[in-house]
Formats: sequence, C-alpha cells, structure tokens
Amino acid sequence: IYLRTQRRLATSTVGFHTTRLKMIVSEAITDGIITADPFAGYEAEKPQREQKFLTSEELHRIMTTPLHDSRLYHVRDLFLFSCYTGIPYGDMCLLTEDNLETAEDGTVWIRSSRKKTKVEYEIPLLELPLRIIEKYWGMAPEGKLLPMYSNSTLNAYLKRIAKICGIERRLVYHCGRHTYATEITLSHGVPLETVSRMLGHNRITTTQIYAKVTDDKIGTDTQNLDSRIASRFTVAI
Repeated sequence: IYLRTQRRLATSTVGFHTTRLKMIVSEAITDGIITADPFAGYEAEKPQREQKFLTSEELHRIMTTPLHDSRLYHVRDLFLFSCYTGIPYGDMCLLTEDNLETAEDGTVWIRSSRKKTKVEYEIPLLELPLRIIEKYWGMAPEGKLLPMYSNSTLNAYLKRIAKICGIERRLVYHCGRHTYATEITLSHGVPLETVSRMLGHNRITTTQIYAKVTDDKIGTDTQNLDSRIASRFTVAI
C-alpha cells in the first residue's frame, strides 16, 4: 500500500521490489533472524501485459509505403521476415543457410532451436520470406542467412518507418513475432497447437500470451459456425 499510494509506483514496479524483498526475508527466516514470514499469503499483483501486434491494415502500409532509403528498405525487409515467420531477433541472428530444408513437396522450411530456451522449432516459409531470403542471399558473412543490424539500430529505423507509414504505435522489432502469432496464423485459422510449435514454445499458455483474437477472427469463426449448424437445427415459429 505504501509503494502504491505514497510512492505512487506502478503495479509492475511494486511487484519488482516486493519480489526481491521477499527473497531477503526468506534468507532471514532461514538464518533465524526472524521467525515468522510477513509475506505469508501475499502475492504481488501482476499487471496484465498488453502484447503489441500490427493489424492487417498497418502491415499492408509497411509493405507498400515508399521509403526512399536503402537502409530503411533493408530494415523493413528484416522486420517483415519476422512478421511472416515469427522468428525473434536473437534467433534470426543465428540463422544460417544450413537451417533451410526443402521437403519432398517443394516446401522450404526453417528448422532450428530457440536461443533463449533451446526448444526446437520448424516453420514452413511463405512466399514473402522466401523472396526476402532470395534478395539477400550470399550478402551476410559466415554463411548467415540474412545481413542483420543490431537490435537497437533496427528499432531506431523502425521508429522512422512507423512515422513514414503513419503508424502511431511504438514499433519495435519484437512486434513482428506478435504479428505472426495473431494476424498471420491464428486469424487465418491455424490451430493454437501448431502456432505454438512454430514459435518454439514449451507450453500452450506461452503462445496464448502472444496471441490475441481479433474482432475479424471472431466474426469469421462465428459465420463459419453458423453455416455448419444452420441446417441441423430447426425451430417451429
């Protein structure tokens, strides 16, 4: 209450401080300095994190707006690659030409493992990321798949791109991963379990944090449901 009212700290900051204080208190209890846990029964409130993703209209603007700068086009291509594969910055930096595999039906896949969790993931490539790979093929050093900028440089350029495209939200590189989960896959009927596998998540609940069900998706699903069950049920009026 003190942190929230007198210090006027945000919920996330209160959680940050109390979590670390609880660690020190636990050590004090273990060492016998205090005998009762003042945090017994207390859990710091966790704010609902709003995940950022681009709408289909915003994504279209980024894809079609002239940028008039080769570096901005380069950054845009890297960002769109993440939007259409869901691969985050750290994992994109590790991709090499060896991570590409072509299936018997001709589909090109990226197969690798997450840098953060070591969980394996596999993604069939859509047309746009294939075109981006072809555009930059052989340009990255040491057999890397794409020539990457630093994350801070990418975010600085994305800020300029957002302004040029008339996008008012704060645009950062990680928005691409959220966009893939929401607009590219789930909004077009890809099952949550499949999206979870492609994103390299251990648990479905992690994927649910990224994925937001849009109004368009709700409307489409409801219309599809109505068309399937309309003939099954009749009511005498």
